Amino acid sequence: MEDTIHYGTSDIVFSVQYSSRKTLTIAVLPDGSVLVKAPENATVEAIRDKVHKRASWIIRQQHYFKSFGERASERRFISGESHLYLGRQYLLHVTIGRPDSVRYKGRCFEIICSSKSKAKELMNDWYRIHAKVKFAEIAEPIIQRFGRYHVTPASIYIQEMNNRWGSCTNSGKIILNAELIKAARPCIEYVITHELCHLIHRNHTKAFYELLAAEMPDWEKWKNKLEQSLI
Repeated sequence: MEDTIHYGTSDIVFSVQYSSRKTLTIAVLPDGSVLVKAPENATVEAIRDKVHKRASWIIRQQHYFKSFGERASERRFISGESHLYLGRQYLLHVTIGRPDSVRYKGRCFEIICSSKSKAKELMNDWYRIHAKVKFAEIAEPIIQRFGRYHVTPASIYIQEMNNRWGSCTNSGKIILNAELIKAARPCIEYVITHELCHLIHRNHTKAFYELLAAEMPDWEKWKNKLEQSLI
């Protein structure tokens, strides 16, 4: 079953999947589609009412996923191309030589490699190494601040993710997208703060956003900056 509700100037199209469940849940999928999982006895009116109540959250999630599809074309790893690091643009300067190495000097990344085809691999390795160091450095004071709520992450793990900037597992492990190393520091602080809030509130409830706003009053500014700048 498919239905539509109107919310402000937006139309929210959603599909309904009935099953022998007790609760009604709403999910926004990475392609922006909305799926409602409903009990077999749920009425159309009850489903539409639930979707309407969650409309602002649904639209936020759709914008979040949409941002991944609106980024610029993939950057090349050749001399003269610009690449980001902590929110700043750096020009690449690729030369053939040994040993393989990457360093940044002034506003340039200098890559020395035995073959220009290795430039991408070397640069991505450099990003991952620096992400591990920088994310830990940025996270430490935020984690200490969250100590007032008697929570701490089990660990912080870095990996490549296609459709999210971070996640928090049920065991308390926080996973950060390696691509975040290209974002400005406050954007990284936003993602870390967001995921730490999930140690207290698992879902994006009103209480979750109240906590997020208390810990980072300008979080929406940096969330929007993040979604508009990468990659």
